[in-house]
Amino acid sequence: MQQLQTLKGFRDFLPNAAIIRKRLTEKITNVFEKFGYDPLETPALEYAENLMGKYGEDADKLLYIFEDRGGRKVGLRYDQTVPLARIAAQYGDIPKPFKRYQIQPVWRADNTQKGRYREFLQCDADIIGDTNAPIADAEILSLFWNVYKEIGFKDIKIVVNSRKVLKELIQRTLAGQDITQVKFLSYVRSLDKFVKIGQEGVGKELVSKGMTQENIVYLFDRINEWSTYDYKKIEGLDGELAWSIQMATENFQLPTNSIKFDPVLSRGLDYYTGLIFEAVLPGTSGSLGGGGRYDDLINQFVGRQIPAVGFAIGFDRTLEAAKELNLIKDEKTVTKVLVAYKDNDKDVFPTALDLSTKLREAGINTEMFLDPKKDLDKQLKYANRKGIPYVVIIGEEEVKSGKYKLKNMESGEQKAFSLQEIIDSV
Repeated sequence: MQQLQTLKGFRDFLPNAAIIRKRLTEKITNVFEKFGYDPLETPALEYAENLMGKYGEDADKLLYIFEDRGGRKVGLRYDQTVPLARIAAQYGDIPKPFKRYQIQPVWRADNTQKGRYREFLQCDADIIGDTNAPIADAEILSLFWNVYKEIGFKDIKIVVNSRKVLKELIQRTLAGQDITQVKFLSYVRSLDKFVKIGQEGVGKELVSKGMTQENIVYLFDRINEWSTYDYKKIEGLDGELAWSIQMATENFQLPTNSIKFDPVLSRGLDYYTGLIFEAVLPGTSGSLGGGGRYDDLINQFVGRQIPAVGFAIGFDRTLEAAKELNLIKDEKTVTKVLVAYKDNDKDVFPTALDLSTKLREAGINTEMFLDPKKDLDKQLKYANRKGIPYVVIIGEEEVKSGKYKLKNMESGEQKAFSLQEIIDSV
């Protein structure tokens, strides 16, 4: 007999898991829409040429690329930023700035491990179009922080840097000599591993890519020096970054200690051009989400520069952190009331149907038991197993009196109520 299982790196979500995911998605969506961002959906499949060469060599290896039945080379969506860039190029008449959010799955042929899957949900928000870069960056930082605030994280920090700062850092390290964009991005990918392999590991990689030991000493001296800077001291490196942080904290009213400059923060994707940032939670490793400015990406589709900035929430990591901090309550079912009945009278079943309808019309999620042959005890056991908090019990006596037994499944308490009293109680 066939062994039933999901593909490696893919998951089923049974109702108790799916409900929690839905609740978190609702919180995130509410914040996006409060800031005036509209929803967008794109296909799971893109032409392979739309995806290849946009993310960097390492990321390109993780793309799911294959031929469809028409012989066309296609790929599964790796992230939602490149499809957004395609949208901006393809639908040029979209009012700009175009502010959108997108909550859909993405696929990466990655090595699976705890918290890392091949299919996972991303929650993105971006601004596309002619904007004042520091103000748009500040709004994106504010939106990003407010998502985590809405979920309930009190200690969330936003770590920021800029690709312009990294370029300045590497050029100073190499004594001002010109470096190609390819070489610069190669160095950035090494710096992006700082947390994972440490200073020594990064240093070895950079030496293998052409830096001298003297370069490495200078580089890490500057990193250690810049790590102590507050945003006002970044002014000489990248004025836009300092202005964006100041706007976010002073005008968008983020707490001043919520943003921290980190000269090592790199983010490995090739398309970033300015601001880059991540959300970190003290006491946990890795980031819960991140993003940045990518002013040249849409240019690859449309042939002209269109400014853009945005982020992606790491949904699974954020969910796990929220569960650990008890910020999201477990729910076994969305049903609030089960209507159970003793079908030994011709009027009981129609009354149960009518009561179920009226409870739903009152906005109460109501399930009616569908097998009249099952005795009441089995109906109550069903409610208990499913986690339904209340059961309304109907029999001949209840039909005659117009008072129905409402049983609290947690406490076991049971009282007779009218329909309106049930609605008010539940």
